[in-house]
Amino acid sequence: MTLLCYNKGCGEKYEADQNKADSCLFHPGVPIFHDALKGWSCCRKRTTDFSEFLSIKGCTRGRHSDVKPQEPLQPEVTSDKGEIKQANGREIIYQGPKSAEALQRERPSSEESKTKLPQKVSASLAQILEKLKISDRAEKEQKESQTVMQGTRCKNSGCKTVFNGPETDLEVCTHHPGGPVFHEGYKYWSCCCIRTVDFNAFLDQKGCTTGKHRWIPKQDKKKVACRHDWHQTGNSVVVTIYAKNANPEFTCIEANGTVLSCQIQFDGNKLFKRDFHLWGVMDVKQSSVNMVPTKVEVFLRKADQVSWGKLEDPNHKPEPEPEENSTENQQPDWDIADDDISDSDEEWAYDTPENKQLEKEREEQKKRAEEVQRKEVEEEMKRAMEERRKVEEEEERRKEEAEGYEDIPDLE
Repeated sequence: MTLLCYNKGCGEKYEADQNKADSCLFHPGVPIFHDALKGWSCCRKRTTDFSEFLSIKGCTRGRHSDVKPQEPLQPEVTSDKGEIKQANGREIIYQGPKSAEALQRERPSSEESKTKLPQKVSASLAQILEKLKISDRAEKEQKESQTVMQGTRCKNSGCKTVFNGPETDLEVCTHHPGGPVFHEGYKYWSCCCIRTVDFNAFLDQKGCTTGKHRWIPKQDKKKVACRHDWHQTGNSVVVTIYAKNANPEFTCIEANGTVLSCQIQFDGNKLFKRDFHLWGVMDVKQSSVNMVPTKVEVFLRKADQVSWGKLEDPNHKPEPEPEENSTENQQPDWDIADDDISDSDEEWAYDTPENKQLEKEREEQKKRAEEVQRKEVEEEMKRAMEERRKVEEEEERRKEEAEGYEDIPDLE
């Protein structure tokens, strides 16, 4: 009995009793048309002529088949207002993207409570911070070796011990290593989160960590601007903040559906603080933070898979960037205490011409160090931009090399 083979690329007639395992030479793949080239997905041969494409010999041996290939399902268009139904009679409903008005109506309020995003610290950043901690500890011990006046109060948060001599250093200091948090009427320390409403009760909270007393105040944190960038994929937005050697212990990144609040301490005593009022809506539960030595990446999962026109809402006016040498005087300091509103005896005792001259020299040294740090940051930013440009070029090159061919349905 003579049958017709329906394998792609064959089309020959054969006898059923003579059909063997290698009788048919066919193409198991699908036809490919891309950039005027025509071929089969199962082999590499390409041609620009359609007749030559039809005459390309098969690349696989097998048995002849008299079974017609299954045709793709075609929608049945009726005259009833152009409704589209599948061949089995089921109705298909296509829902397009939401309009801008609908997204604006469903947009959550920016006043909703924020949630701290989980942080992931890379191993390389942890090693660098450990080395910096050892260096800072040595510098701190050198400062503490200087003469401390009688009556000086411990600068650790939550400790009210007063220096009465060298024997005071042998005592255990019970303090709060974290910072004060004032949120929705509650007052608490970020290290132990014992919430209270009364401010005096907040100041009287006993420390949660033991250590050594600190008689010299910490260096003021400088509130600085920090270069940042962003990019997006189909379901996420990545905000990159180029903060070098960010300290995760003093970094807090919180968010709600429409606002991203960043507070990052990096490169010693520099502090970057900014609120991003986002263009779209994010899913806080599926967002996270990744910290590496050169930058902090915030991964935001989109609540709706729509393309963002910008990172920030154009209807919201962003806060002005801080000046280069501005310090954080208006924000609560990590070392607040109930006597910070008045001058202490220690401050009066230091107010002498000799100490003023020393203070002036220290300020000049500080300015020179800040200038050196500023130049280092500029060089790091230039290197980061150059590396980013190279990475983008490499990705573009790989994308062009690995670009596949678009599949099309069978021609039969």
